[in-house]
Amino acid sequence: MQSFAAPYEERLTAPRSWWLISFLVGVSFALILLPFGTLPLLGGLVGGTAAAAVVASAYGAQRIRVVGGFLIAGEAKIPVSALGEAEILDPEETRAWRTYKADTRAFLLLRAYIPTALRVTVTDPEDPTPYLYLSTREPERLADALKTARSAAA
Repeated sequence: MQSFAAPYEERLTAPRSWWLISFLVGVSFALILLPFGTLPLLGGLVGGTAAAAVVASAYGAQRIRVVGGFLIAGEAKIPVSALGEAEILDPEETRAWRTYKADTRAFLLLRAYIPTALRVTVTDPEDPTPYLYLSTREPERLADALKTARSAAA
């Protein structure tokens, strides 16, 4: 059995401002239910806040992992041996690769609230995906983890 490098894991959590917005959604529901009394008002506050928080949490539940010789990004699971070089994208390049430079065949794990990303070419000739675009707060660490996992798999 091959030994692989220490795993890398990152969760693309929603920004703090989204939790404030979740509370404000609850306040909006409470105000809508205000004419019906105190109990519906409290139910609207709690229910609206909880529903908005669930949506914010689900959107931020995406994970990027490098473990066991695989890159797992959201629903994609790709062996690191099928990946080429990783390019660290600064905020300007990140914006360019998610807009006018983007390829419709690429796999995008995109979170607009994360200013940096990593673009990893796919070298598998059987895979029609040209590259992976991964929003990440730690592109250097992810690139290092991929390089280490690739060298450990070889």
